[in-house]
Parts: sequence; C-alpha cells; structure tokens
Amino acid sequence: MATVGPYGEAEKNEPARPLALPSPSVHPAANDDEEAARAAAAAAGDTAANKRPRSPQYLRRRRCVIWCGGCCVTSAVVVGIVILVLALTVFKVKDPELTMNRVTLEGLDGDLGTSRHPVSVNATLNADVSLRNPNVASFRFDRSETDFYYAGETVGVAYAPEGEVGADSTVRMNVTLDVLADRISPNVNATDLIFGQDYNLTSYTEISGRVNVLGIYKRNLDIKMNCSITLEVSALSTVQSKSTNCVASVS
Repeated sequence: MATVGPYGEAEKNEPARPLALPSPSVHPAANDDEEAARAAAAAAGDTAANKRPRSPQYLRRRRCVIWCGGCCVTSAVVVGIVILVLALTVFKVKDPELTMNRVTLEGLDGDLGTSRHPVSVNATLNADVSLRNPNVASFRFDRSETDFYYAGETVGVAYAPEGEVGADSTVRMNVTLDVLADRISPNVNATDLIFGQDYNLTSYTEISGRVNVLGIYKRNLDIKMNCSITLEVSALSTVQSKSTNCVASVS
C-alpha cells in the first residue's frame, strides 16, 4: 500500500540532490579602480623618468640647434631687407635724360634762284645731342631718328646709329643732315641773308632702348623729345642756335 503524504500525493523515492552553493560576488567597479591605479602609476613613472636631468651632450646639441636656427632666420630677414632697400633705391630703373645742346648751320650758301624763288639756300644742319644714363646698369639704345621742321614743313631727317651708354655716364652724339633747300628757300630773301634774320625750327627725336640690372630688373624705355630752336641766320656771321627749349618724356 502506498504511503500518502500530508498533501495527498504519493511519496516517491528520489535520489538526494546536493544543495547549490552561492556564486562568488562580482565587483566590476573594483576592477576599474585597479586598472586606473595601474595607469596612474605608469604615468607617474614616465613623469619621473622625464624629470631626470639631461646629459651635457644633449643640452649642448639642443643649444647648437637653437642657435643655428636663430642665425638662419636672422640672416634671411636681413638679406630680404637689403634686397628690398636696393630694389627701391640703387637698383631702381631711372629715366635717361636726353638733351639738345645746340644746333648750328654749316656751309650756308645762298644763290640766285628762279623768278618764283629769287634766293636759293643750301646748308648743312648739325645738332649736338647728349644722352645721360643715371642707372647702375648700362642703357642700350637702337637707331634713333630726328626730324626738323620749318613753317610746318620737314626740312631734314637725321639718323643716329645704335649704341650704349655706360652706368652713370653721358654720351654726346652729333646729328648731321642736309637742309632741304626747296622747303626753306621760299621763306628766305636776300635782305635776310645779308643783315640776319631769326628762323624758328622745331625738332622731334625718338630713341628706344632698354636697361638690364643684373638680369633681374629689366625695363624697355622710349624717349621722346620735342624742341623749339631759334636760329639767327646771316651770311656775314656764324649761324648758331640763339635759343633752344626742349621737352622730353620717357615711357
């Protein structure tokens, strides 16, 4: 007969089971604190290592590197300032100066002409021109041309060969041309040739050239000059310019 337990259920013969042991407590916060402590200890060790005194050789090398770097920077600044000052003063390309010094008539010869032009005048005009170069480098110029006008008519054209003006130097050029007699004769009479008469000429000169300073600063220049010349013409005296007024421009 089966035994009925107090709850009305049949008791069964079952094997005994061991009691479960409690699991060990887990403390993650404690582990984090340990890792932080180890990291702090390592950092403190590195700081202590960094605070160790440097060797004399290391300090000397460091001072040498700093000194050399400072010298290089200072030298670069000084060189830059010197180049800037030279570029704005000494090496600055200045405008050449073109001057008409005087104009003379040579070989003046007056003859009897035709009924339309009673007097025929032949002469050679000589112009003394100077070109000054104020730059520290030479000025090379091309072939130049000078035109002379009287009463609105061209009475002569003169050419000067190409050349060179040295640094801070001046060259003088003599421009010679034959006056076109048929252009000036209608305005001349015998009385003017004997007693003298003033004649107003104008001239136009153009010179093109270039200045090259050390191959760095280069500039092409065009010099233009207009002159008003008064000649006192007389068969009894030497014919020279009485006055000369010139205006020059450089571009």
